[in-house]
Amino acid sequence: MTELNTLLAELVSINSVNPDLAPGGAGEGDIADFIASWGRDAGLEVHVQQARPGRPNVILIARGSGGGQSLMLNAHTDTVGVSDMAAPFEPVIRGGRLFGRGAYDMKSGLAACMAALKAARAMNLRGDAMLSAVVDEEYGSIGTEALLAEWARWPADAVLIAEPTELDISIAHRGFVWVDIETFGLAAHGSRPDLGIDAIAKMGKVLVALDAHDRRMRADPTHNLLGSGSLHASMISGGEEISMVPAHCKLQVERRTIPGETRASVAGEIQVILEEIAAADPDFKADVRATFARSPYHIDAAHLLVQQLKRVAEANLGAGIRLIGSSWWMDSALFGEAGIPTVVLGPAGAGAHAKEEWVDLASVERCRAIYTDLIAEFCR
Repeated sequence: MTELNTLLAELVSINSVNPDLAPGGAGEGDIADFIASWGRDAGLEVHVQQARPGRPNVILIARGSGGGQSLMLNAHTDTVGVSDMAAPFEPVIRGGRLFGRGAYDMKSGLAACMAALKAARAMNLRGDAMLSAVVDEEYGSIGTEALLAEWARWPADAVLIAEPTELDISIAHRGFVWVDIETFGLAAHGSRPDLGIDAIAKMGKVLVALDAHDRRMRADPTHNLLGSGSLHASMISGGEEISMVPAHCKLQVERRTIPGETRASVAGEIQVILEEIAAADPDFKADVRATFARSPYHIDAAHLLVQQLKRVAEANLGAGIRLIGSSWWMDSALFGEAGIPTVVLGPAGAGAHAKEEWVDLASVERCRAIYTDLIAEFCR
């Protein structure tokens, strides 16, 4: 195997299942130890930051001589669980693909970043080239939040995230808002519905209105890469027993957002829907509360960072490269909120969060070359 393939296989062989996703998950401690040791052996500056006790970020730095721009590569070290996988931590290469948990999402990008940073040591750069290997991206992003909280220790002018993009450049992605909606009725014996108000039936009106709202949004896309926001009902609960008219019902909704939509705007639009229902039904009583949100992200296609990466990638691939939007949320939004220009480019493969996960090894090598060349141009 090549040095890069060997490195990737070693990373995949380390159990780093996120313990917040899978009870008993090993967490990122062992893989952090591996990355830190590898960085020291490669002659890189190594920092270990505890995002939370036992959940360490590792920051590797190829220190420049001074006066140049600094670029941070970023990859997460945690994976989702391994339920039903026969041998998730025994990497297998077959047909130019490496199989195993995290091979695609995203230890392949991590390996390519590590190799690029090692190469940066011999470039005589003025700016610093860095890698942040962060914990917990798959759940709460405490790793990137901790990294940004101490940004003055390793300031970078721009960030490239190595999430898998099939070698396209992602410059936008959706955010999300989680919303609780409650309807309130009046409990009564099941034989006397005339004395009660059915909170679950009232929630039915909410579900119908939310479905219509979702269909209207998706029929009128407004973002050139992401289309529209969307909304779905995720979980519902209510009632106390089979022979009672229910006095309470709770619905949990996820609203996916595009740039320009915020936690406040989402709560406001649902509040309007509830007020419209109440205006037609004097017995309707409801409340809405946004409980958690992550912002969408967008960087202008004309931004210098985007154009530099596009030029470098096309030179390595020998073909045009697409600027795309991603439907899922990524840590790029956190960097963006901090005012740090961020782009996403990573390998090709399949099976993220699935029973069979693999990455195309040729694409990992191409990413290594692209990252290395971007460092050379950006940090010179």
